[in-house]
Amino acid sequence: MKRLYILYTFFFIMAFAPIQSQVRFEAKVSKDKLGINERLRVDFEMNQDGDNFNPPSFEGFRVVGGPNQAISNSYINGKRSYSKTYSYFLAPQARGTFSIGQATIEIEGETYKTLPVRVEVTAAVDKPKDGNNADYVASENVHLVADVSNANPYLNQAITVQYRLYVSNEVNITRGWREIDTPKYADFWSQNIDTRGNFKVYEGKYQGRDYRYVILRTTVLYPQKTGELNIEPLTLDIPIDVETNKRDLFGRRLMTRVNKTISAGNRTINVKPLPAQGRPDNFNGAVGDFSFNVSADRTELDANESLRLSVRVSGRGNLKLFELPGIKLASSLEQYEPERDNNITTQAEGMSGSVTDTYTIVPQFKGEYPVRPLSFSYFDPVTEQYVTLSSDEIIINVENGPVTNRTNGELSGENKGPVTVLSEEQFKYIKLNPNLREMEELPFFKSRLFWSLLGGPFLLIPLFILIGRKRQKRLLDVEGNKIRKADKLARKYLSEARRSMGDKEHFYEALERALHNYLKAKLSIETSDFSKERIASLLREKGAEEQTVHAFIDLLKSCEFARYTPSSAVTIKQDYDKAAGIISSIDKQLLS
Repeated sequence: MKRLYILYTFFFIMAFAPIQSQVRFEAKVSKDKLGINERLRVDFEMNQDGDNFNPPSFEGFRVVGGPNQAISNSYINGKRSYSKTYSYFLAPQARGTFSIGQATIEIEGETYKTLPVRVEVTAAVDKPKDGNNADYVASENVHLVADVSNANPYLNQAITVQYRLYVSNEVNITRGWREIDTPKYADFWSQNIDTRGNFKVYEGKYQGRDYRYVILRTTVLYPQKTGELNIEPLTLDIPIDVETNKRDLFGRRLMTRVNKTISAGNRTINVKPLPAQGRPDNFNGAVGDFSFNVSADRTELDANESLRLSVRVSGRGNLKLFELPGIKLASSLEQYEPERDNNITTQAEGMSGSVTDTYTIVPQFKGEYPVRPLSFSYFDPVTEQYVTLSSDEIIINVENGPVTNRTNGELSGENKGPVTVLSEEQFKYIKLNPNLREMEELPFFKSRLFWSLLGGPFLLIPLFILIGRKRQKRLLDVEGNKIRKADKLARKYLSEARRSMGDKEHFYEALERALHNYLKAKLSIETSDFSKERIASLLREKGAEEQTVHAFIDLLKSCEFARYTPSSAVTIKQDYDKAAGIISSIDKQLLS
């Protein structure tokens, strides 16, 4: 029995030894001095499992990797060894001395903190070209390149920026990358070509070496300013798997993971202004290769009938960045604002498609009306010349309708002729003999009007005093004011229902909506999200009487049933009066 007791005691001590051990929670850094072009690894390590881990802010650094979590739990000679680590990879943002602040975690109800760690960031250092260094191998075998289709475009000429990620066969990328900095494209009109995550792997060369690459993003840009413009870089955080010199039991090389921040770098393009020589007067900024057409869906119709006139520009270029030429018609043709129809697709080469303005035109009089030819000018960056296109003249023949004295085709405000006197009858309504007589000059001073204007204000003073007293008395009448305010509120919310009393279905819809809107305004709630029981509970909480609450809920139910059951005009009037009374009662009873 003595041996058995000793054995039980030994196992008890061994089982609870890890719990009785001291808690350890500390921060470790890979180096306390590094160059601004190097990376820092920070590990927060604990010897017992905890919850609610909170990292520091990492002021002066940018988090480029992590948090990565690692757990080690082992038993050696009956002794348990536990370790849990949160790891971060940081890139310094400036030179100087920085402090890695305190991290916190809760272990068995207690909060533990790490000690701050000071790190010095120096100027950039030369990284050793060590083929055994995983960080160096990763940086030499993964590249992000921004390929610009044209570094010297004209203003408003499309260029394409294609971001390619080159990866050599010596490393692998098995996990997704993360964008750290996305370019803003200031001074450009831009549109991304959506790849929807379907990346195709290509074979190609970079700096004379064989690489695999994927096209991460293609962006179409239209420069809106001339001169040197900057294209901001795309920056990625990429986990890269690099082979090490270590091998597993089967002789295969083991891999290590390195997180790298890779940037495509700034690109500068020089935007040329459009030439001034040969620029047409009607040029409005169109750059590309276009065709121009003006057409009408009908040219023969009667007065007060309508036709549709379309002005269309199609082709390839900055279709969204210019206006179409407007049309001028005879004053006898009523013209409405055009409808814009954009049928444009954006591909890697730029925008293509068509832009159409469609006018609705209604002739007022009989006759023939010409639509004068329109012209459209654009700049062709391939030939570096301006091109002007003109449409054909269109004749609109109005066969039937009233006749106007204006010349066919006369434009509003143009070719105005003299006014023709048709006959003397047009002046017969003008009185030529007015029989005017001289006015008597009456003295104003001491006249009746003088004394009335002088003494009138004094006579109004007692009236103003009487009105003021009545107004003061009304303001002090708290109960009466509540009743008047409640009646006014009821009329406000029930006005729509009152106008719909002739239509049963619309009346009850408006009545139910008025009741909900009243509660929404009075209780600041969305009653559509609450049940009737919840609405009743809220009204009781605000001080409404039980009888009034039951009447309100019954009225809501009545609105729901009445839309699907027969109702007479008398019932509708009763429900309206009942709703007005309930709203007035609730408004007086609710607590302010």
